[in-house]
Amino acid sequence: MSVAPSQACLLHFDDETAAAQRLGQAAQLPVKMIDRHRFPDGELKLRLPVDGAGRLPAHVMLLRSLHDPNEKLVELLLTARAARTLGARHITLVAPYMAYMRQDIAFAPGEVVSQQVVGAFLAGLVDAVITVDPHLHRVATLQEAMAVPQAIVLSGAEPLADLIAQRHPNALLVGPDGESAQWIAQAAARHGFDHAVCTKVRHGDRDVTIELPPLHAQGRAVVLLDDMASTGHTLAQAARLLLQDGAASVDVAVTHALIDAEALAALHAAGAGEFWSTDCVAHPTNAVAMAVELARGVGQLWGSGADIPGCMCLPD
Repeated sequence: MSVAPSQACLLHFDDETAAAQRLGQAAQLPVKMIDRHRFPDGELKLRLPVDGAGRLPAHVMLLRSLHDPNEKLVELLLTARAARTLGARHITLVAPYMAYMRQDIAFAPGEVVSQQVVGAFLAGLVDAVITVDPHLHRVATLQEAMAVPQAIVLSGAEPLADLIAQRHPNALLVGPDGESAQWIAQAAARHGFDHAVCTKVRHGDRDVTIELPPLHAQGRAVVLLDDMASTGHTLAQAARLLLQDGAASVDVAVTHALIDAEALAALHAAGAGEFWSTDCVAHPTNAVAMAVELARGVGQLWGSGADIPGCMCLPD
């Protein structure tokens, strides 16, 4: 699918203006903001940025990272339905963080499998999805969770590896559990890092123990690498064990920083030093902008062979 810039635009909301501008510049797309008003009862009124004839381009990219997702899902419903009536023939959701992917199985009778429900909901709104490191553990592809015609899954592993190489050229990368093994290997291969993966033993939603693999952490700069940080409990346990094992330092790098200030403070109290994240989720720890990777995703979707330059690190 070849798309000229005049036939496309990138829509965004006011709270993602900076990310939209970075993506628009990297992908060479015009950037337009959706006007949003919230009524006292919580209802939303949206106004899409149409042209003088009251129309949108045929191809619409809609940037919405889906942390704090519930209101955003309503925004997507209103925006996508309206965009169709205003001339959009192809809608791509650019969701650097994709919500509800972790709830992928019912553990008790009557429990809703949110991945299936939300996946079907979004598939009914858009034609394509671009996302980064979705939490897919019981399905092999995003399209199994979300049956859109086109789905592009990107990774924060290599951009984070580039940052780590700048800060600790001889770092030892450690993943917190077996599910991170392939992701850790991808990051390690980019710069030839040594790497290992912990074993996570779950005894319930909040009761998790960590076992270190055989490794030589003594005197090493270790970086714990994962797709997301939420409660930070697993990372804190791993940091303590690594420091007890003689690591010179333990830093943390994640794609999605869902961690709050209290949990982040507890992680530092456990001995973790730096905490770096991508800007897939806006967070004070953001150190790597994913605009370049997302723009490459747009190029894949549209069949563009454009040469997009490398990783974009955010200022300290």
